Amino acid sequence: MHQAIQTAKSVEEAPLLSTGFLIRVTAAIALLAVLTIAISIGGRWFGARVSLAGNTDSTMPVTLTIGRDTLQLPENTLRFPSQRRSGTSERADLYLAWPQMQGYTKENRDRFDNVAESADLVFLQITQATMSRDMSGRFEPIYSHLIETDPQPFANGMTLHRLRADAGYGDEVLLTAPRKGQPDYVVRCVLPAAAEAATSGDCQRDIKIGRDLSVLYRFSSRHLAEWDHIDAAIAQFVETRLVNHSATSR
Repeated sequence: MHQAIQTAKSVEEAPLLSTGFLIRVTAAIALLAVLTIAISIGGRWFGARVSLAGNTDSTMPVTLTIGRDTLQLPENTLRFPSQRRSGTSERADLYLAWPQMQGYTKENRDRFDNVAESADLVFLQITQATMSRDMSGRFEPIYSHLIETDPQPFANGMTLHRLRADAGYGDEVLLTAPRKGQPDYVVRCVLPAAAEAATSGDCQRDIKIGRDLSVLYRFSSRHLAEWDHIDAAIAQFVETRLVNHSATSR
């Protein structure tokens, strides 16, 4: 009887929750808290990655050597993450808001993320030149033999030249404009039937920069009225980012 009373008393005095159980519960709560924080941070990071869609608003400089030229470009001007590393590269692909000539930012992200707004972008591809002449320089020796003989006046002081059907340029036309003290401006375009059908890459032209760079750029036909400003702005943008700028000239 006495032993039974002692056993009952021991049971009554025993803690409702053992120390081991409390430790396990505390550890589980801590683990849940850590997981919650991780999910929250990870969710914000993933959400940011999705919203950026490969873009970055970082303006950290990237130094790229292409051929005999070295450029220092902000990260947010480079289209592809694989090119946002300093070193030797075959090319650099850029996109810039026009007319600001700026890369991706939170303020202008609609232009980069929304296809409907992309007509206000210019796209550049910078490579080592493989031809001795740029597009203006190729007009007389090449394009003049591929165009039809009836040029037509076009807007903004330009002349429209239709390329022969057998030239291999499809629906493209050639637009030219005189420039004081320089060869004629030359650009190839696919002109849309209606202004609202214009895309971000209707027109393309290439120019030579630095020691040995070819800069191919594309822009919307909506901005043909600004052809001279676009050409000058692109040349200035690339030239001012040449590390060997002082040793080069156009």
